[in-house]
Amino acid sequence: MGRSFANLHIRSKNLEQTIEVLRELSKAHLKALGKNEAQVTKVVMYVCKSNEDWISVLHDYFVWGTVKKIGITLSRLIEGPVMTAGYINEEIFELSIFEGGEIQAERIFCEQWARDEYELKEERLNDDYLREALDIRNEDLDALIKINSPAQVVDKLSELVNLSLWSDSEWIPYGEALRNRFGKYEF
Repeated sequence: MGRSFANLHIRSKNLEQTIEVLRELSKAHLKALGKNEAQVTKVVMYVCKSNEDWISVLHDYFVWGTVKKIGITLSRLIEGPVMTAGYINEEIFELSIFEGGEIQAERIFCEQWARDEYELKEERLNDDYLREALDIRNEDLDALIKINSPAQVVDKLSELVNLSLWSDSEWIPYGEALRNRFGKYEF
């Protein structure tokens, strides 16, 4: 078993507005977070303004397979793209972008054997939207798409978009840099 992570990123310049939307998500959409009212006293999320354009969010329910459901729900509540990233066992990196409650673009980066074994297929290939939402050049996206190594894609995409995709809520207790970067919010 290799390293895994999942996280969510919101294209927004307004941290306070984003926190309010996350509060709404935590109160009115518990099912999307894998909980019901009887199970919850508070929802804890870790949030940071990663750069001028992106706000990053970590939560313990974000794993490969669930983070996309949360991205869909959150994209109904906020204007602009919501990007989810799921990395599983160092074998697969799945990048999805949602807007208005719909998946707009998706790319799965892995070796062919993993694609076959897991029966992976992108829900919506739309590289023009992906490039526009990430604000990267055509040639950079073309080069990124040619990479099969999930770890190399994560590194390159982190560089291109200027945010760290190598983050997960489970890593917060063990990583001082993550603790310093992400603020803890209880809703």
